[in-house]
Amino acid sequence: MKMMIEVYAKRLRLPFIRNNYRDLIADARENKPDYAEFLEEILKGETMSRNENCIQKRLQLAHFPNRMTLEDFQTEHLRIEIQQKVKELSTLEFIQKGENVILIGNPGTGKSALSICLGVEACLNNMSVLFIGVSDLLIEIREAMSQNQILRYKKRFESFDLVILDELGYCSFDQKSGEILFNLISSRNGKKSIVVTSNLELNRWKEIFRDEVLTAAMIDRLAYKAHMINMTGQSYRLKETKKWVEEKSEK
Repeated sequence: MKMMIEVYAKRLRLPFIRNNYRDLIADARENKPDYAEFLEEILKGETMSRNENCIQKRLQLAHFPNRMTLEDFQTEHLRIEIQQKVKELSTLEFIQKGENVILIGNPGTGKSALSICLGVEACLNNMSVLFIGVSDLLIEIREAMSQNQILRYKKRFESFDLVILDELGYCSFDQKSGEILFNLISSRNGKKSIVVTSNLELNRWKEIFRDEVLTAAMIDRLAYKAHMINMTGQSYRLKETKKWVEEKSEK
């Protein structure tokens, strides 16, 4: 009988039951639940196991460079109004409304970290996320162009509940790539959310796209009803580095 339980559970794709039925049966013999309670416990375990597996799969597919939760995110170095904005964004209501977030500031102020935290929180709430550095996005766009796969790439880009474009400003786009990025962004505009992190103020984005008309159109799409957060200030990483050096010198 035990062997058949494993066979049936495998055939029905019930890995939690297949891996835990012995412990579940032993626990039932000891606590003597009624049939309904026993069945409920089994189904609850299978459901929780599947949910956890789905979360881990979403986190893996998001391609985060590291995983941070909102509880990990340090806000002490940020201005009060930014701390309040972080709290507002943590509800993920902006994703439900298809609103964008633009995080601007000098390096080390937590732009990428905050975007990762929001992305991880979205994954934990059954949303699909793509995290990609703009330099890597540029490479992928060019590869898709060379393979005549840009329409397929666009469809995939549109499919995510949240797309995070990290570090806009460290590389420039040629005319064709800029136009494709504009098309990708436009396809999500007002429907699904994008988070952008950049070291450049909006009035300097023409340095990235090298076309004033395209730049203006790009900003129009991204910034319309967007949550604009200027995180310019003291570098948190620099502060932590100085602290680490001081602690080392004291030893």
